[in-house]
Amino acid sequence: MSRLMQNTLELMKSLTSAHGFDRVLEKVTLVSAAPGKVICEMKVESNHANKYGTLHGGFTATLVDNISTLALLCTERGVPGVSVDMNITYMSPAKIGEDIMITAHILKQGKTLAFTSVDLMNKTTGKLVAQGRHTKHLGNQDQHVNWKIPNNKDQV
Repeated sequence: MSRLMQNTLELMKSLTSAHGFDRVLEKVTLVSAAPGKVICEMKVESNHANKYGTLHGGFTATLVDNISTLALLCTERGVPGVSVDMNITYMSPAKIGEDIMITAHILKQGKTLAFTSVDLMNKTTGKLVAQGRHTKHLGNQDQHVNWKIPNNKDQV
């Protein structure tokens, strides 16, 4: 397992073990982490669903927010930034019991802004469940030192 993957796993574990809102991600499993790209998966459970038994739109937004941030942390700059804009297009339902794949990648990272894209797909059918775009302001790198994940150059 690469050092980047190990560090991303540790970060996810610390987020889900905290007492904040990010605990909702405890059922998300990291599949792979590469520079600027993260793939995760999860099974839709009742606590992720709306009253119709499908993946809740708010939970989908949380996945777009958090998994795109993980992808940003896997870049050379390695800062999470703060949300400026996020939009999600919902294309098909994911029912309780279905597995989804969440793939986030960085479209562009500049001096102050980063643009990400996140696809949520049904793992069995390959059908696109939702697609999100997330823009983040990166701010001052010194403010985010604690979030830094070593890049591939740091691997042993």
